[in-house]
Amino acid sequence: MMLTFVAFVVALALLIAVHEYGHYRVAVACGVKVLRFSVGFGKVLYRWQPKGSPTEFVVGAFPLGGYVKMLDEREGPVAPEERHLAFNTQPLRSRAAIVAAGPIANLLLATLLYAMVNWGGVDEPRAILASPVAGSVAEKAGIVGGETVLRAGWDGESLDATRSFEDLRWLITRGALDGRNVRLEVSDSPRGRVREVMLPLSTVEASEADAQLYRRIGILGPWNQPRIGEVMADGAAAREGLMAGDVVQRIGATRIVDGQQLREAIRASVRGNQPLAQTWSVRRDGQPVELEVSPDVKQDGAAVFGRIGAYVGAPPEMVTIEYGVFDGLWQGAVRTWEVSVLTLRMMGKMVIGEASLKNLSGPLTIADFAGKSASLGLSQYLVFLALISVSLGVLNLLPLPVLDGGHLMYYLWEAVTGKSVSDAWMERMQRGGVAVLLVMMSIALFNDVTRIFG
Repeated sequence: MMLTFVAFVVALALLIAVHEYGHYRVAVACGVKVLRFSVGFGKVLYRWQPKGSPTEFVVGAFPLGGYVKMLDEREGPVAPEERHLAFNTQPLRSRAAIVAAGPIANLLLATLLYAMVNWGGVDEPRAILASPVAGSVAEKAGIVGGETVLRAGWDGESLDATRSFEDLRWLITRGALDGRNVRLEVSDSPRGRVREVMLPLSTVEASEADAQLYRRIGILGPWNQPRIGEVMADGAAAREGLMAGDVVQRIGATRIVDGQQLREAIRASVRGNQPLAQTWSVRRDGQPVELEVSPDVKQDGAAVFGRIGAYVGAPPEMVTIEYGVFDGLWQGAVRTWEVSVLTLRMMGKMVIGEASLKNLSGPLTIADFAGKSASLGLSQYLVFLALISVSLGVLNLLPLPVLDGGHLMYYLWEAVTGKSVSDAWMERMQRGGVAVLLVMMSIALFNDVTRIFG
């Protein structure tokens, strides 16, 4: 719990401070007088004003946001000798740059965070495919399990080298959500034949990237050896004589390729509400052993499935992904662009009803993922921060009047018509923007509660 709290607070403080610093830095560069730089709202917990600086730096008690207060004739009287320092007297290009600087700062932070992960190197599963889910897109495309993905890309375009399973998962996720087919160049073994496989993801109706989507596609995880791990003393595995280290080769007449297939076979080892006893062929210390295994029957709602009371599957084969300075920075920029585009497309689909509103997340989910990613190590936490930073940048660029994108919309109108939006219209749009934002926040909070407590 403490790790989750600390990781969440650090994430909020960093992302908000960077966003507001973008506004602040460009405002100062444009000659605007900044009165206050605040991270957080409400009661002031800490304040600091550098000697000779007009800006007061503040930390507020309520951390979900921040602001930069600039000298502005619309918010109070401005001395004639300082009028040239007011925000509202600046040229249109300066005002637009100041407003856009916050979201751009978040996108630049995401690029840097992704680059830091690329520079430091991260261990990821090798791009070896597990056996696909029965009846899935992957199975129908000819994948059987054990294939190494050498290159991948969009159908009709050139293929790029696949460095890890996470690269492949990201491509497949984008393909499913965008309705684009993916082509894979795979090798059946380290020195086996190379062939191409096309995944027709345009036929998969994807409203959200959840576990059911990946089951329909059929690629749930990387290949791992079908090995029995720790055996529970009171489970079916111990009762039937299975031992840690046993490598399962067959169940009945079915050849077992990997841990994923073995787990699916165990779950399916029931008939009605009764266990289905089968002959298991395993290799133990290099020697073949045959055992008659009858699983325990478990029930979850209407679903009935088998369990053996043992860890199934070995850790996947790993590969270290590391980039040089310039390649790492470029790949960070590419990933930031891809996540931004995907985020915008998903938001657009939610607006027109093609994507589920369950994709909206609020502070509870963010806090939960902050803690989980931090517990997995620095690299995973940096990736989490990058993802949230992209989301914050993209969200603030939406043309809602209360957000930075809404102000940019006003300036676009001013650039086209030569006159600013009237106060009456601005007030109406502000009210509408607040209403939309409150609805989005309510949905996100409802989704948070459903995910965590439901």
